[in-house]
Amino acid sequence: MNILDKIMKPKSIAVIGASTKEHTIGSDIMKRLQEYDFNGKIYPVNPKGGIIEGLQAYTTVNEIPGEVDLAIIVVNAKFVLNTIDQCHEKGIKGLCIITAGFKETGAEGAELEKQLLSKVREYGMRCVGPNCLGVVNTHPDIRMDGCFAESLPERGNIGFVSQSGALGGGILNILKDLNLGFAQFISIGNQADVNAETALEYWEDEEDVEQILLYMESIQNPSNFRKLASRISKKKPILALKAGRSAAGASAASSHTGSLAGADKAANALLQQSGVIREYSLKNLFATAKVFANCPIPKGDRVAIITNSGGPGIMATDAVCEYGMQMAKITDETKAKLRSFLPSAASVKNPIDMIASAPIEHYKQTLETVIADENVDMIIVIYLPFLGLKDIDVAKAVMEIKAEHPEKPVIGVFMTKSEFFAKLSDMDVNVPFFMYAEEAADGLNRLNQQRLWMERPEGKIPVFDVDREKAKKIIRQSLSENRAQLTTRESIDVLDAYGIRVCKSGFATTEEEAVTIGNSIGYPVVMKMTSKTTSHKTDVGGVRVNIQSAEQLRAEYQDLIAKLTEKGLIDGLEGVIIQEMVKGNREMVCGIATDPQYGPMMMFGLGGVFIEVMKDVTFRIAPLTDIDAKEMIKSVKAYKLLEGARGTTPAQMDQIEETLLRLSQLVHDFSFIDELDINPLLISEKTGEGIAVDGRIKVRLEEAKNALTCECGSCSCCH
Repeated sequence: MNILDKIMKPKSIAVIGASTKEHTIGSDIMKRLQEYDFNGKIYPVNPKGGIIEGLQAYTTVNEIPGEVDLAIIVVNAKFVLNTIDQCHEKGIKGLCIITAGFKETGAEGAELEKQLLSKVREYGMRCVGPNCLGVVNTHPDIRMDGCFAESLPERGNIGFVSQSGALGGGILNILKDLNLGFAQFISIGNQADVNAETALEYWEDEEDVEQILLYMESIQNPSNFRKLASRISKKKPILALKAGRSAAGASAASSHTGSLAGADKAANALLQQSGVIREYSLKNLFATAKVFANCPIPKGDRVAIITNSGGPGIMATDAVCEYGMQMAKITDETKAKLRSFLPSAASVKNPIDMIASAPIEHYKQTLETVIADENVDMIIVIYLPFLGLKDIDVAKAVMEIKAEHPEKPVIGVFMTKSEFFAKLSDMDVNVPFFMYAEEAADGLNRLNQQRLWMERPEGKIPVFDVDREKAKKIIRQSLSENRAQLTTRESIDVLDAYGIRVCKSGFATTEEEAVTIGNSIGYPVVMKMTSKTTSHKTDVGGVRVNIQSAEQLRAEYQDLIAKLTEKGLIDGLEGVIIQEMVKGNREMVCGIATDPQYGPMMMFGLGGVFIEVMKDVTFRIAPLTDIDAKEMIKSVKAYKLLEGARGTTPAQMDQIEETLLRLSQLVHDFSFIDELDINPLLISEKTGEGIAVDGRIKVRLEEAKNALTCECGSCSCCH
């Protein structure tokens, strides 16, 4: 038995802090448990004893004659620790602490919460809260409304976790209007113990919970969340509203990757890699939940549209196509059957326009015929009020056909009065209804997104043969000089040690050495300064391109030295790198930025001078799988350029994917890398290779020193 069953499926509940005083939480909790007909025993606990809501109240928990599974605690914060001790003596394993006054109030409250968690752990309990709204289970065998929301919960198939108590209460109050119901609800509050990840794992095999909704303000353990969510989302949809999008976690970063990254991009990448469908408003969260509550996962993305008006049918078609789904090709057999009963003015192509005079019978016959078409995966049914046809009658006809044919998603678009949707809230519906076609297309897109995720291969994290010792030696050299920023030469050498294709190059500290290297590589070449004090070389004229001869190389070298001397930057100069000049006008960028909570993030996108302006980049949390790398490359708009637009050589996609995967391995091996940019990753016009023309690596200095001087033999740095 899962210990969380004591909280979510209790046979007996003690309400500690139950009260006879109206409009107090202790009173409201008692009323909700009774009004919702809790199937177990309820024991009110109040120091004064007496009768509360018609039940004998006990002065302490230990006075209760029977066993208790769950204690709902609503006493003052200063009495909570003592109450937990009493619950332990009574043998209670499940706690729901409604009481506020813990870490949300400051340092003193945080210390109190720390002691609370320590007791919960020591006693082998599980605890929801503190500072929460409560818990709900609508299953007929349980019927527990253990929270103090104003309205009683509606029965449904959703497991919902809310980090905000008040928001959860507001949602419970409007469920009826939304045509939605919950199977279980957990308000996690301060999530001292039970959090979103706990709920996910608990609901993984819970048949009563068919979809999971999350309202989150933070993700406590991103790597564990990713592991759980990516597994569970293969079985049932997980929808999330992640608040706090505006926090700029990397606004002060000095790298391109860092400056474009941020806390919300990290959260977005994590949710995407976990198969979680992210919504950005409560309205959209519940619109999508309504679709999943009433529709199966489709077998494909081919959509048929049935309408009684041409305009909305065209708008729905546009919306379907904009989401990248296909308009279904209706079979000749289906068209013939439709023509047999629809008027001659009707169009039997997709969208199927039955025309304004369509009676209810035509809606039923058309929907039944289209559902049977093997080329159709999903259906939108559009209704506009014409000729006295009643919207609610049409809706009932659509739901009747859906009940007989539950195998395909059907969504209704009823462009009618709001009273129609009010009537629906009093009905047992099996079809999601919306006012506008765009909402329906969005719902189908979410169904299709879930289908694609469930069909998506797991992906593997490959391990490449690299020269880790060489990379470690290079980084140690930088640390020995107390530099967090590796020079360009050091950065490129680290990339080379990890098998990333870099330009053929050599390092020179004199004019003669530069010319010797240039002659050996072959012209044209590029000359780049490498400095221990200046990281952005182009700002000081430190990059010279298209050098065609030894004579030109000498002239450029002399000019660079003169310019740096003039600007007082010559002391930081380490030397120059002479590189082969790779010809190509497709410049990409890839890199790593570190989010303080989510860890290293990988970036890929359009690079060069366009990076800050176009911001055509995508992020994923490391480590990357091979599928992650493939998806990163395909998700940027510049992918068309890589495919070989206007006769250019197609990029070697496998090699670029491998570059991203090798970078992921690099940051796994050296977790103290704070920022890394390869900009540009130039796509060779000759071979289609992605070649690292420039590199920049920055580490977290103290962390790097500790890691590379560690000799414990057991941690990742020692292997």
